[in-house]
Amino acid sequence: MVSPFRICAPAVRFCQKLNRLKTLEDDMMETSLKRCLSTVDLALLGVGGMVGSGLYVLTGTVAKDTAGPAVVISFLIAGIASLMAALCYAEFGARVPKTGSAYMFTYVSVGEIWAFLIGWNVVLEYMIGGAAVARAWSGYLDSIFNHTIKNFTETHIVHWNVPFIAHYPDLLAAGILLVATCFISFGAKVSSWLNHIFSAISMAVIVFILIFGFILAEPANWSKKEGGFAPFGISGIMAGTATCFYAFVGFDVIAASSEEAKNPQKAIPIATAVSLVLAASAYILVSMVLTLMVPWHSLNADSALSDAFYRRGYNWAGFIVAIGSICAMNTVLLSNLFSLPRIIYAMAEDGLFFQIFSRVNPVTKVPVIAIVVFGILMALLALIFDLEALVQFLSIGTLLAYTFVAASVIVLRFQPEKTSSSSTCSSGTNPEATTSESHPSAQDSGELKEYESFSDKLQLVEIQKKAKERKEPGQLKAAFEPYLKFLSNFEPGEVVAFSVLALMVCTLCLCAVLVFGNSHLDLPIWSFSMLVIIFGLGFLTSLALIWVHEPQHNTKTFQVPLVPLIPGLSILLNVFLMLKLSPMTWIRFSVWLAVGLVVYFGYGIWHSKENLRESKPRDVCARYVVLPSGSLVETVQAVQPEPQEPSRQISPSEEERGKR
Repeated sequence: MVSPFRICAPAVRFCQKLNRLKTLEDDMMETSLKRCLSTVDLALLGVGGMVGSGLYVLTGTVAKDTAGPAVVISFLIAGIASLMAALCYAEFGARVPKTGSAYMFTYVSVGEIWAFLIGWNVVLEYMIGGAAVARAWSGYLDSIFNHTIKNFTETHIVHWNVPFIAHYPDLLAAGILLVATCFISFGAKVSSWLNHIFSAISMAVIVFILIFGFILAEPANWSKKEGGFAPFGISGIMAGTATCFYAFVGFDVIAASSEEAKNPQKAIPIATAVSLVLAASAYILVSMVLTLMVPWHSLNADSALSDAFYRRGYNWAGFIVAIGSICAMNTVLLSNLFSLPRIIYAMAEDGLFFQIFSRVNPVTKVPVIAIVVFGILMALLALIFDLEALVQFLSIGTLLAYTFVAASVIVLRFQPEKTSSSSTCSSGTNPEATTSESHPSAQDSGELKEYESFSDKLQLVEIQKKAKERKEPGQLKAAFEPYLKFLSNFEPGEVVAFSVLALMVCTLCLCAVLVFGNSHLDLPIWSFSMLVIIFGLGFLTSLALIWVHEPQHNTKTFQVPLVPLIPGLSILLNVFLMLKLSPMTWIRFSVWLAVGLVVYFGYGIWHSKENLRESKPRDVCARYVVLPSGSLVETVQAVQPEPQEPSRQISPSEEERGKR
């Protein structure tokens, strides 16, 4: 009879392959790319990724249709919510200064297949996002010239009437993407300087809007006569928050650029915080100016800012605003084209995507093949497709990436610190070395300090006591051991991993009840309340179980404060917003995931560097203890496994040599 364990063994090994983690190099700063970006460069890349067409379109749309003048509060709440996700990205970008953003962070802490799916969705997000901005850019420029380009194309070139296909090929949008692709391929520094120019013009226009707009402001536009400050109430403010949240999704370009940062440990957190504060301030102040200049219910949703100046009689100001909006859209285009090839490069470098995309140009130090190929694909999307139906598809990939990054922060924070093989497999240790490690001065000098005075002996006892109390990351804190003794039997980090999984499940169930409980499921009040309480308690219990374990105390790089609370709240918000998306978005998302799984199982799982690394023979560390008379000596040796030979007993002569 065949053992069930032997039958299940291949399935277990297959699951281990899917969830294997990326092995990081000892030198995290080593890269084939060029580290040339400063903190200012990264901050302006982040601002360019966030402050784009949304500032000139989204503010007017949300103010008119969703929140009224209370759009100011919506942007404030959305900015705070985005900060929770941004802090998680900042910690990973500082600790793992490698390109790949959410893909890399998931690969390091969660597993290979999850990392591939996150990267696969981020690729689509950047492609559709860049194409959509290019079409918005061409439409805005065309509107300045009274739609001359559109009319000429439909009349003299071609006009289509096909579903999901644009009515005419947008040659201008495709052209600007190809030009931007050329500039991006010249190198990270050229891209950064180009972004500096457009960002400087955009920020100068924003300052002009604020100064001139506050001069023209009329507080009566917030009065009850015009509908009041919050005409749609709290529900309108929260609905506006869900829309405004997507205005801040561009900050992940900073994490994607971490492998090209000069000093990522400091630059990534600072640039993330500065860019998010600047973007949130711009959105809040501009929406305040807009709703004070003209009544919120009379706004033109398509071009609210320029139209507001036109209506106040300042046509020249409206033209300046139009120039600022075009420059802002250029920064978003550059941000998308800058990040996309680097995600592709990271996946190809790890063997999960086609190796040709991992080639780096020796002169410009950028993945030129990835830039050119995906720049052309993005231009084709902008040329052919009507992207209005696909724009909502962007948000689901972004929110999924945010969710996994927040979960990865918790997992990585409570993982035991990995020691290198050199430290694990040493030639031997002696009592003097062990004793010297417990005291800094002895360790530095390499000699055993003599403790003669009573105060020195007390100091030594105190140091040894603290060393015993200091727990390994992932273990139960000493203060909770008397009350949660049963958790001490698990491996370090094991309870935290299960708690994170429980946290995700409880979050999904809680948000599903909140979103669908009253509308689709028609639950009675007692059932709805009971389910909310049960899953809410499960969410809080999972956070508590994580919190009672010892985290890593790493002071060298930035760390998210209040872990696991902030990542947990970020997961809750992201899942809630994902469930608010339309069913059609989920269908498209499922189809794209299915295509990704075909690519992974057809290519990635076999060519993965981790798969190749697993097939190589490894050294094994054998540990044995020699007990001479009256002393304890621990010896560690690195040996190669030889299963054919029986294990050899330690002879008395060897024991005597160990004693000497």
